Amino acid sequence: MKITQSFVVARPPDVVWHFFQDVPAVADCLPGAELKEAKGDGTYAGVVSVKLGPMTANFEGKATIEPDAGFRSAKIEGRGVDKRGGSRGQVKVDYRITEADEGSEVTVDADIMLSGPAAQFGRTGLINEISKRLISEFVECLEAKLGATTEEEAGAIKADEVKGLSLFFASLWAWLKRLFRGSR
Repeated sequence: MKITQSFVVARPPDVVWHFFQDVPAVADCLPGAELKEAKGDGTYAGVVSVKLGPMTANFEGKATIEPDAGFRSAKIEGRGVDKRGGSRGQVKVDYRITEADEGSEVTVDADIMLSGPAAQFGRTGLINEISKRLISEFVECLEAKLGATTEEEAGAIKADEVKGLSLFFASLWAWLKRLFRGSR
């Protein structure tokens, strides 16, 4: 499943690029993500917890990041396994940071592959809606960290835990509204 999202950050591209190179700070801003270990050579181990309605998946795995400072872009490849629920996930992400009137535009192209019970959510537009809401939360956290006046203040700012049921139903409602608007 392909997802393309973009968002604007009210900071210059070099500032946003510098933030994206601080992987622990980025992980702090990703709802449901927990960085466990930096393994070197751009590889990190961690857990991504996803709650969708009655289902909870904790994908334990690793991600490799290949930044390209000249283009302010990076490639990320990750994979994880939910040992309890039997789901597997793989993701390939390309992001780039460009100058925008309001500061910086960040464009994210992701290819997500799910198998097992979690794959049922990939068959609808729900994953797209959920990703929009998670990116919105990520941007709020990123802006707060960049606006912090001290390193201690920035370190204390973290994304909220993913609230599965409310996120699921809010995303479902937004998806249904768009679906019905499109059928008129």
